Amino acid sequence: MRLLIIGAGFAGMYAALSSARLRDIHGVSPDDLEIALIAPEPTLVIRPRLYEPKPETLAAPLLDVLKAIDVNYIQGSAETIDTKAQMVQVATPKGTRKTLSYDRLVVASGSRLFRPNIPGLAEHGFSVDSLDDAIALDRHLHGLADRPAVNGRDTVVVAGGGFTGIEAATELPARLHDIFGKDSRTRVIIVERNGAIAPDMGEGPRPLIEDALRKLGVETRLGAGVTSLDKSGVTLSTGEHIETETVVWAAGIRAAPLTAQIPAERDNFGRLLVDRDLRVPAVAGVFATGDAARAACDDEGNYALMSCQHATRMGAFAGNNAAAELLGVPTRPYHQKAYVTCLDLGEAGALFTRGWERKVEMVGDVAKKAKQEINTVWIYPPKAERAAALASADPERVTDL
Repeated sequence: MRLLIIGAGFAGMYAALSSARLRDIHGVSPDDLEIALIAPEPTLVIRPRLYEPKPETLAAPLLDVLKAIDVNYIQGSAETIDTKAQMVQVATPKGTRKTLSYDRLVVASGSRLFRPNIPGLAEHGFSVDSLDDAIALDRHLHGLADRPAVNGRDTVVVAGGGFTGIEAATELPARLHDIFGKDSRTRVIIVERNGAIAPDMGEGPRPLIEDALRKLGVETRLGAGVTSLDKSGVTLSTGEHIETETVVWAAGIRAAPLTAQIPAERDNFGRLLVDRDLRVPAVAGVFATGDAARAACDDEGNYALMSCQHATRMGAFAGNNAAAELLGVPTRPYHQKAYVTCLDLGEAGALFTRGWERKVEMVGDVAKKAKQEINTVWIYPPKAERAAALASADPERVTDL
């Protein structure tokens, strides 16, 4: 029997850990149940931290962890899924193709930044969506120091005032001062289509976010969208033109295109609709998890967000349940009633909320300490020690806040 997992993000990593854990609990050998993970690189990109400086340091190795739990790593990109034949075609780094059969498939292919067809965006926009994107932005920012301080060199526009946009924008003043000097007159401007900053955060946290932006000198343009980019800067829907050499696009994400190959229903974000076991109901043998799945968290109408917090726990349930079906043991319905947010606000601290109503629990330096612990400890892979790694993947305990 073979269980294939597509993706080495948070959901894919925990699917591997959890399925290996269940296999171990039931005393089944890796020869009888092969678990294999397909990804371009055997690394976990710490995507929630890509707004920080030195992004090249924000990837954690996975190969030793996978070896410790007897999960095979297959290097390459899943290109084609044939759900009728239960086969996945993989493009290898050497330019060849290999076809793998599966008995159960876990689609944990993640998400990508949504880039609309705005004139100049592809040529002139940056992002913090992937490791390569974040490295390109970091190199660009450092390269600005060698250019004349004219034509908006010291101005950065962040398109999108949601979670990612705010974290990127509030980190930028310190990053720019490190590059240009503390006495430099830098500008950071957030452009948000909605009439309020942090539209999804609600009324409770918003005044605290607005106060942090004021302290950092971050400007906002609300009720405005980006209509075009060129070498001279960015033009907004209000007609305003902002001179800048740096536009960071942070306006929404979509499930990776691979989900479109599964003949099943998807939502507006491209996520596969799944049942409480994270199974794709219309397709035999296929589970979806993380940003690739639209899953109910509870019986109160709350659905998992495209976030690391949800992906880790969803991955653990998906891996467990895919293995459970092959082993002939009961599955465990996914549930995640606890929900917190911890929003980094740069040198203004952070903001920690609990619950879907986002009740503020911590602000400032106290919240910043919690954010740093989350970013540097909680979301990293377990140590490559078999017992500890398997124990970390109990679905009922992963991301249990």
